[in-house]
Amino acid sequence: QVQLVESGGGLVQAGGSLRLSCAASGLTVSNYVMGWFRQAPGKEREFVASIWSSGGGIYYADSVKERFTISGDNAKNTVYLQMNALKPEDTAVYYCVARLPISNQYNYWGQGTQVTVSS
Repeated sequence: QVQLVESGGGLVQAGGSLRLSCAASGLTVSNYVMGWFRQAPGKEREFVASIWSSGGGIYYADSVKERFTISGDNAKNTVYLQMNALKPEDTAVYYCVARLPISNQYNYWGQGTQVTVSS
């Protein structure tokens, strides 16, 4: 059974930083495309970043480029999202996701962690 468990969300002032963690079980993160999505109140869920450590690249939404960094620790089977220079518009529930490289759909989702950025 696959589980993705996010942690690290919270309340931070604009300009601050947070690091989200996604601990995976039931799959090996190096064999999957791991990523982050977010959903703000009243808005559609949107892609944030993805990584495939075994052979693919790293991708970011334009809105977070040069502020967010996605990384993985294969030994801990964990994926991270380092978020710097946070803005109020980054406020959302952040979800860890996973898909097989041959799939174009993220099959596995975590329960989400709330990030709130105050102005």
